[in-house]
Formats: sequence, structure tokens, C-alpha cells
Amino acid sequence: MTETGTPRERVARRYLAVNGEHPMTAADDAYVDRHFAALEPLCARHGQDPDAVRDHMLAGRLPLPGYLRSDGTEMVAPDLLELVDEAGGLAKLPDWFRGHWSDPAEGAAEYESYLSGQNVCLHRLHPVTMRRKAELVRAITEALPQPDSLAALHALVDELDALEPPFTAYDRLRFGGPVSRDTCIDAVRRDHPLG
Repeated sequence: MTETGTPRERVARRYLAVNGEHPMTAADDAYVDRHFAALEPLCARHGQDPDAVRDHMLAGRLPLPGYLRSDGTEMVAPDLLELVDEAGGLAKLPDWFRGHWSDPAEGAAEYESYLSGQNVCLHRLHPVTMRRKAELVRAITEALPQPDSLAALHALVDELDALEPPFTAYDRLRFGGPVSRDTCIDAVRRDHPLG
């Protein structure tokens, strides 16, 4: 069955199907304005047709927006289209992206996660930073609840902190609870202070 509506309407429906219906507040809108880019101006800067980009999102060739502002504006990673260029084009993006993981199954899972648009946990959405974030979260989690070295633990936390934006209340709603910043940065600094 063919989906009806404009590409923008279809992207909005797909986004809500993935993320659920959680209204964005003025604070959420302000947050995404600071950390993400509106799709249409981003496309204009790169000479891309927004509806063509939306069609790629709907076909699973580009990630869905990370957020829909309260006014419906699609907000995406600022480097969304640069990643395509780095990969050598849209056709090469899947293999290039998955090739950043030695385990093909893990690479495939990370690529599907990327396409969902829900990877909003990094300042730079790139396979290298995605992989490093996963390594840091794993190392921090494994070090708890009794870290061998507070200094080593805090070095991991500081590196993760540099990779991640602060998140917004909307994220905690759509992900159903605490995010990695809550559990692996803020809670660690609170419960295992240095000095």
C-alpha cells in the first residue's frame, strides 16, 4: 500500500511511529535549535532538494530526523550530508558506515540505529564517535559499582562528557527513562567524586 501525503508529512508520521508522541516544550525546542540543524536550510546550504532528502529518509538511505520541533520543523545532525560526502556518496554509505566495526553484525545493528534518527547522543554523529561512545559506556559500566581507580574512571567519564550533548527532557520521555549522560556521567560524578 502506498503512503499518502507529502514527503514531509510521511517523514513526520514515520518519526512519530519510531519515537512515540511526546510533545516538545519550548525548552526542548531551544535545546534542539542549539545542537541540531533544521533540514530545509541545511539542504539549501548543500544544494539538495529537501523532498529528495526526505525520500531517502523514507527509503532507509538516510536517518530520520533526530527531532521534530513543536512547530513540525525536522531537526537533523548538522553534519548529516557531510557524512554522505565522506562515505563517497549515498550508495556507498551503508558499506562505509558498517565497515567501521570489526563485527559485521554489530556494524549492521549500529547502521540500523543510525537510520532510526534516535542517535541524538553525540555532538558529531559519525561511526567513529558512535563506536567510541559505546566503548566508554561499556568501560564505565564495568568499572561500577566499585572502581579500581577513581582517576581512571573520571578520565572515561570526562571523555564521554566531551562527546555527548546535555540531552533534553523530551529524550528521557521517548527513551523511557535515564539516558547515558544521567547514568554514566552525572550519576558517576555524584556517587564517585574525585578527591
